Amino acid sequence: MALSNNFFFIGLPYMALIVFLIGSIYRYRSSKFTYSSLSSQFLETRKLYWGSLPFHWGIVFLFFGHLTAFLFPRSVLLWNEVPIRLVILEITAFVFGIMTLVGLANLFYRRLSNPRVRKVSNYMDIILEILLLTQVFLGLWVAYGYRWGSSWFSIVLTPYLNSIFLLNPQADAIFVLPLVIQLHIIFAFLIIMIIPFTRLVHFLVFPLSYLWRPYQKVIWNWDRKKIRDPKTKWTIHKPTNN
Repeated sequence: MALSNNFFFIGLPYMALIVFLIGSIYRYRSSKFTYSSLSSQFLETRKLYWGSLPFHWGIVFLFFGHLTAFLFPRSVLLWNEVPIRLVILEITAFVFGIMTLVGLANLFYRRLSNPRVRKVSNYMDIILEILLLTQVFLGLWVAYGYRWGSSWFSIVLTPYLNSIFLLNPQADAIFVLPLVIQLHIIFAFLIIMIIPFTRLVHFLVFPLSYLWRPYQKVIWNWDRKKIRDPKTKWTIHKPTNN
């Protein structure tokens, strides 16, 4: 048990961080074009909308929520001293967690059910989405079964993560946590480790200029039902309705 604990909560974090750092740099230098999400919006839009929108809003909130508890634990604890504020924070995080899970489920169903999207998918896309689905499900389980996570995260997990980055790992408190919380931590490091090999790497080069650039107006002159029908035969001739 001690050996497995040391591997998952001391060895695995360093493996994940090293692979993430070296893999991200190597991929950027060797194939910059793949540093994108490789959008499949032109292949199918409706399911993408109901998957991508709740997923991105949810995951952004959850990411910065965890990051805030890691960087400013004292501020989080001060905020949580007022019970109503703690309850609001916990409920809000849980709602965004459900949004993320629903969005991921829709994206996963879309990837498997749409022939065109499935054609441009690879094994890493499937593995990543399964890991993310599992991770978000575990997070919701932790939030429901072990309340007030924003407080005990700041007290227990923040010192542990700090010790990892300071190259002086102190994981004793993690060894005694419930299994579901330990799995949530393990899956987080697994996802970090495979990021350089997946489409998720695009968050490292988020196009900040999009926030202030002028809006673009796109006009579609194609027959959407015909163009997006996966049974439509491919032709080299230009469509007459374009």
